[in-house]
Parts: sequence; structure tokens; C-alpha cells
Amino acid sequence: VELVESGGGLVQPGGSLRLSCAASGFTFSNYVMSWYRQAPGKERELVAVMFSAGGSTNYADSVKGRFTISRDNAKNTVYLQMNSLKPEDTAVYYCKAGLRYWGKGTLVTVSS
Repeated sequence: VELVESGGGLVQPGGSLRLSCAASGFTFSNYVMSWYRQAPGKERELVAVMFSAGGSTNYADSVKGRFTISRDNAKNTVYLQMNSLKPEDTAVYYCKAGLRYWGKGTLVTVSS
């Protein structure tokens, strides 16, 4: 199993980024996919989750209305579109498949 995140970087407040997570080694369409983040000195927290059946989603209150999770089962990829970014969104963002498979993360820095 491999999860590889990409798309992180430095962005100004109010800007946008789209993160991608390319998955391999398992039947992607069967898995719940989620994004977590961990800011310096803080615990890892759930940002968004997308269920495999029906594609329903759930978001942390802090990102509702700004972030959108989506998936392309044909490409074995899950995305996180992040708009109206704030400095407090600065963190390493991790992709997770099911309950136990993690990517290595991609750093998002929101700063002027």
C-alpha cells in the first residue's frame, strides 16, 4: 500500500491550493479516504472524509465552506481543494485510507 501526497507549498492568506493523494496497492474504490493535518506543536486532526459508498463527505468545523474533498476512483486519487486559506491552516497534510494506511504528508504554509 502506498499513498503519496502532493500539491503543498507556500500560499498567501486568502489563496488556494489543491492537494492530491495518489493511492496504490489496494482497491481504492472500497476505502473511505480522509485528509488529516498536524500543525507544529499540535495533535493531528481530521480535516475531511469521503465515504466510499455514495460519496458522502464530512468536514471539520474549521474548514467547512472553504475546503472540498473529492475522489477519482478511475485514477485512484483523492483531492483536497482548499480555498480562502488562513495562517491557521498551516500544517502538514496527510492522506489516510481506511483506518490504518497513511501517506507521508505534504507541507502547506499560509503566510504573507
